[in-house]
Amino acid sequence: MDIVQINVEPRNDLGKKATKAVRNAGKIPAVLYSKKNGVSHFSTKHGDVKTMIYTPHFKLAEIALEGTTRKAIIKDIDFHPVTDEIMHMDFLELVEGHPVIADIPVSFKGVSPGVKSGGKLIRTLRKVTVKTTPENLVDTLFVSIDELELGSAVRVKDIELPEGVQVMVEGATPVANVEVPRALKSADDEAEKSGEASEGEQEEGETSEG
Repeated sequence: MDIVQINVEPRNDLGKKATKAVRNAGKIPAVLYSKKNGVSHFSTKHGDVKTMIYTPHFKLAEIALEGTTRKAIIKDIDFHPVTDEIMHMDFLELVEGHPVIADIPVSFKGVSPGVKSGGKLIRTLRKVTVKTTPENLVDTLFVSIDELELGSAVRVKDIELPEGVQVMVEGATPVANVEVPRALKSADDEAEKSGEASEGEQEEGETSEG
């Protein structure tokens, strides 16, 4: 699992004026929540956290604070509604044995027969919310598409779950489906119409003979 080392500066002044000063200095005010160590306030730089935020991958943060190095996950991010600037970040320290909730990316395993037949694989869910303990935390979940035919879907219930990982999403939620291409639909429609026409001609012939 990828770990991003984040440089931080402890914060003692927590008022609005102090927070504004942190942002004016080009830094991000942040909080680390921990069942073991309580709440810690600090600031960090955009360059230190961008590889955790602007990525499809799940990563851990390593934060050196108050003489200790702690592993954490991002709990929440506040963005400016107009500029998308990061206004505030919340981290959650990973404490062995204490469950955490995280959004884990889903990857595909295998080859879809529907795709091999000309269909297009459409992803409808990129991440799934899970509950687990830090020792069972994974950076990727997998779902097999080896039996995914044209027009069919794989769902959350089909995801392969490691021991100790509980999915917090409805099992029927689609993860991906194979879309039937228009050309293939048109060919099927023409074949169906042709078949109906042949049956009609056959019935008409039988009526005439009678």
